[in-house]
Amino acid sequence: MAHVVAEGVVEIDTLLGGWASTTAGYLLTGTAPVLVETGSQSSVPVVLAALAELGLGADDLAGIAVTHIHLDHAGGVGDLARAFPGATVYVHELGARHLVDPSRLVASAHRVYGELLDGLYGRLDPTPAGRIRVLGDGDTVAIGGGRVLTAVDSPGHAKHHLGFHDTASGLLFAGDAVGVRLPDGGVLRPATPPPDFDLDLALASLRRFAGRSPSAIALAHYGIVPVPPDELLGEAADTLRSWADEAERAFREERDIAEALSARFAADLSHLDEANRHRHETLNGIHSNAEGLRRWLEHRQSPPERAASGAPD
Repeated sequence: MAHVVAEGVVEIDTLLGGWASTTAGYLLTGTAPVLVETGSQSSVPVVLAALAELGLGADDLAGIAVTHIHLDHAGGVGDLARAFPGATVYVHELGARHLVDPSRLVASAHRVYGELLDGLYGRLDPTPAGRIRVLGDGDTVAIGGGRVLTAVDSPGHAKHHLGFHDTASGLLFAGDAVGVRLPDGGVLRPATPPPDFDLDLALASLRRFAGRSPSAIALAHYGIVPVPPDELLGEAADTLRSWADEAERAFREERDIAEALSARFAADLSHLDEANRHRHETLNGIHSNAEGLRRWLEHRQSPPERAASGAPD
């Protein structure tokens, strides 16, 4: 459930839906330990048990940092903030108010996921405003002994997205900005969900990650990728462009975008059994990516409208 992946970095499998190697959190150890990503609310018991096994008591966790407020990354924030009353919660400026009052976020997620929301993810309990510290690009979180996490503003997947670069290990915790690559699948897929996916911003974020010269990329879905960071970031950019180009062709020809993407890319998971294909599609399905790409294409040709589904503005 938890193991060391770099000096002072412990990977915690948060077992979304009971699935192994699907969602990860990372504990950075030091005099002021920080947990990067909480996982969903349904994963809170798993995360609490892992932190207890690592010797963290209620007064020992100094910080909780989330790359963005989607529920598979931040759904456990409210619960963990209660469990660790001295921990500061770190989040992007555009996500902070939804941690304080998650009602709109949860309502939007319910419109998208329906019954799957409670059955798989859970919801999100409020976090007191005084517990939250907003991070902007270049802001740092001290871990102790001179070690810091540097926030990297990285919109594209979501406008409230941050990466975190660890000065000691060199790891870059990329959230969903690089995409989804589960170990058994071995294929990097983009994560382009509604409501605010933006291709140009996503590509720019990948370039910003590359500019930091990380030692490796740590994905929330899932783990330290065993590929040199420059190769992985290049692959992520190429993959984003390929999916966007296919979506744009279908959009211009007034064809169904999800069908077009499925015809071209669904075979990348054909080596998996049915249960594991279902797991991949539930986490990062073609239909969700298609909807995000459709909204991006529509917004390019007309003024943006307020999102009707997904995470709110």
